[in-house]
Amino acid sequence: MYKAVYLPILLLLFTLNSWGQNPQREYYQLKTYLLDSGEQEQQTDKYLSEALLPALKKLNIKNIGVFKPRTIDSLNPRSIKVLIPIKGISELEALDKKLQKDKVYMAAAKDFLDAPYKTPPFSRIESILLKAFVDMPKMKASPLSGPRKDRIYELRSYESATIAKYHNKVDMFNKGGEVTLFDNLGFNAVFYGEVLSGATMPNLMYMTTFENQASRDAHWKSFSESPVWNKLKADPMYQNNVSKNVTRFYYPTEYSDY
Repeated sequence: MYKAVYLPILLLLFTLNSWGQNPQREYYQLKTYLLDSGEQEQQTDKYLSEALLPALKKLNIKNIGVFKPRTIDSLNPRSIKVLIPIKGISELEALDKKLQKDKVYMAAAKDFLDAPYKTPPFSRIESILLKAFVDMPKMKASPLSGPRKDRIYELRSYESATIAKYHNKVDMFNKGGEVTLFDNLGFNAVFYGEVLSGATMPNLMYMTTFENQASRDAHWKSFSESPVWNKLKADPMYQNNVSKNVTRFYYPTEYSDY
């Protein structure tokens, strides 16, 4: 009788404890608004700051990052990136319909959404869908407090030659200890994500943040000289798992959440 009563309770406690040890992994939508002019940039800034971000926050979507390239050239075209954390793909699927029902949002966004076709507020919009790494299942808003224009937000994409090598690199971050090493060295990572949909798959992406260029360079020097890293990169298990490293530098807008 006692076993019959207590067994379900024990199972429930075990399940709750397991959930606490393995929090649900977030998803991220990384949107890029490609822009042809400063005028388009101003229009998109206005839409994001006055319409989209306030509407997302009403839907309890927080810690939204908005970033611009530190330099604009052939490799870094004029653009604005928006990082939106979501609980699951179903939330993303329902997002547009929820926004359309928000009368305040629709009014604030009208000029952007319904701009004349000859003068659109952007060139194109690109979108990447990611799932958070096991070792960092929730994003962490950057704790930096210095001038935003000075900050270095480093976005890296590691492409792999094969699916197997891609999974191997993800494993190197998790079980291999790269995430832990970055954390121990104070890289202020915002997220690590497996790319589920994007243009350069198979690849993973992550973002680290620094007060300024000098801080960024010093942190990477400490990483390259770390005995932990040098042992890890020499491990036969983790060889040739990155075929291309694309690194881009950004700074947060004044209306970005971090």
